[in-house]
Amino acid sequence: MNILDKITNDKRIEINFRKQLIPVKQLEQSVLFERHTISLANKLRHSNTGVIAEHKRRSPSKQMINQNLNVFDVARGYENAGVCGMSVLTDGKYFGGSLNDLLTARSSCNLPLLRKEFIIDEYQILEAKAYGADAILLIAAILTTNEIKQFSKLAKQLQLEVLLEVHSKEELQKSVTPTIDMLGVNNRNLKTFEVSLETSKQLSELIPNDFVKVSESGISNIEAINILQPYGYKGFLIGENFMKTHDPGASATQFIKNLQR
Repeated sequence: MNILDKITNDKRIEINFRKQLIPVKQLEQSVLFERHTISLANKLRHSNTGVIAEHKRRSPSKQMINQNLNVFDVARGYENAGVCGMSVLTDGKYFGGSLNDLLTARSSCNLPLLRKEFIIDEYQILEAKAYGADAILLIAAILTTNEIKQFSKLAKQLQLEVLLEVHSKEELQKSVTPTIDMLGVNNRNLKTFEVSLETSKQLSELIPNDFVKVSESGISNIEAINILQPYGYKGFLIGENFMKTHDPGASATQFIKNLQR
């Protein structure tokens, strides 16, 4: 069983438990449920840097990244740095995140927020809306074509944008649907954890131009962005690079300054 299957199995158990704890009605009564969302896709389209900065405490491939930072400061720092959006990991068991991280980020900045999660149930999309997200991540590797359609449709009804993540040509071909806003190519092979920018290069020409192209994983320096921009990429998800420093906001500021030179 690969790591993705393991996470998905645990996620099913977790969601069943959460549904009993907080019924859908309660999510829909959240103050943030009525909030107008901010478009991450538009921010990326009109940016020359396209940085989406992440809040991530740990990961299955790197174990501990940074446990000493609070989300409030990280979100503020990212906003001051001028990033296009912030990705907040809400998985607890494997990434050390929570929905409270999303809530805290929402209260501390006006950036578009992406709920980065292993979404396998409509309930999680309602949670994303209730906790202040502007966009959700859907991972093609763990969803059927029908689920991608169904989930992205619900997201649209809730005014949430969708970043669909693919790893291969096969995943891309089964997943493209008009209710998606951004198409993310993950450069990390989830079976081996090896990272290669070639994945983004090869898939770029297969992505229809209606979608904002985003490259994920392995973007640790400005060279990577300079290499991928000519392939039509407008968004770059940067996770560990900023989080492994003692001040992610300052690191993001410096990174963006260097990028604009």
